[in-house]
Amino acid sequence: MAPRQLPPLPQYRRDAVTRRLCATTHLDESFARDVRREFTADRLKANGLPLGVNLVALVRHAEAAWRRLELRDRHLSFVLCGVAGALLGAVASLGQGSSAGVLGFLLLLVALFCCGAVLVCRAEHQARQAALEVYRGSRKSADLAPPVAAEVEDRLRELRRANVLPYDASFESTNPFVGSGRKIKEVVWESIDISRAADSPTGGKLTAKPFDAVDLHTYVAEEMADIVGLEGLRAQNRLYVNGLSALHLPDLLPDRLQRPAVRVPRQYVQSAVVQSGAGMRTYLSLEMVGEGGRIVVSMHLRARLLHPRLSWEVAAYVLPPLQHRFGTVGFLPLGGFEYWWSLLRFGMAHTWRGVWGAPGRAARRRGDQARYARELEKTRRSITKQHLAYDYGATDSLRNHCSDWGAMGHTERTDSRDTFLRLQQGVLIATERFLQDHNIDTGDFDRAQQVIATQTYNISGDITGNANIGSNGQINTYGQPGAAQGGN
Repeated sequence: MAPRQLPPLPQYRRDAVTRRLCATTHLDESFARDVRREFTADRLKANGLPLGVNLVALVRHAEAAWRRLELRDRHLSFVLCGVAGALLGAVASLGQGSSAGVLGFLLLLVALFCCGAVLVCRAEHQARQAALEVYRGSRKSADLAPPVAAEVEDRLRELRRANVLPYDASFESTNPFVGSGRKIKEVVWESIDISRAADSPTGGKLTAKPFDAVDLHTYVAEEMADIVGLEGLRAQNRLYVNGLSALHLPDLLPDRLQRPAVRVPRQYVQSAVVQSGAGMRTYLSLEMVGEGGRIVVSMHLRARLLHPRLSWEVAAYVLPPLQHRFGTVGFLPLGGFEYWWSLLRFGMAHTWRGVWGAPGRAARRRGDQARYARELEKTRRSITKQHLAYDYGATDSLRNHCSDWGAMGHTERTDSRDTFLRLQQGVLIATERFLQDHNIDTGDFDRAQQVIATQTYNISGDITGNANIGSNGQINTYGQPGAAQGGN
């Protein structure tokens, strides 16, 4: 049957969230600092999962934005030195009664002020252009900023396919799946009897095929995408480790003075499926990124196989859309008089503060880095000399840190519900097929499935604002703009 021919509608860009985050690094200094501290700075804590964000592109743009800010403040510091010199010269000329000298130094002050205004406006113009290019342009976001250190980019690429995640011990009682968003379901499904062999079509009983939890996890991971019909569904067995237990797994923490690895040998992951370790359990993680990355639904499953009964441990989470402040770039003027007038107004409002505060901002950056390095070195000494029990677990993901549950609208709630129900039904179908393939009687499974099917969940929240359709029919943003962010 031929598909119905219908006109195409504008679609959200698949990497819309990444582009908005990259653009914000150019407009918000604090966000650029947070990204650099999280992913490029020397640290001991594990990083959270990307969850639909291209971390390589994000770090590249954060580094480019940071270098621009440092260069701007370096130049403005020179301007401030010139201003101080001109003021001293004017005072000296005034004391000597030289009106020509005073006039000359005053003209120099005006020239220096104009120079500072040019530097401030140029930096803001470059920041806005970089933000608009990554947000509205057609090139890949990672190609619009220079690369960072190769080892950093390699680690971030590996993080996308991480098969192990240490989590901070403080989250043990609430959400070991750190950074996954808000919990919408946590349950252990009705257990089923798997001790009886299925009936043979020719009479008698079939011979049951032996299996373990690893076989079941592998089968569900391989078949889920075809069963549920969700394009882009990611399924992976991942070992979740209590951060205080990370040091007991040498392949996870080969060096106690460095951050944990993001991948361990597959055998460790499989071993924790069959039997959990000390603060170590493997879950089959299903991750579905919604349209444009607006929401991320994740389901974490663990087969509990204790012969003769089988059950599933299920935990589901939803990541809501980004906070409104990450939509600021969508409301920047694109050009013409409005763009240049807003840039001029920005320069007039920020030039004096930019020039006067440049040395202080540079000093604060250096001070923050030095303080962070001292604290890290102190922690490392405590680990080596005092044998400190350090928690290497991640505390959050960047995607969750930037999200806002209040931005969940009707579409996001219904899409989340649909995705969750599809995943739930897909796991049930895959489990039934697996048991049938192994000649296990599914009569008890049918009874348990009716109980599971009656379980429901609810997502609540509001969202306001209209969509903003950019070039090539791509919808880039939604929601109301936050407070305007400058490039400083």
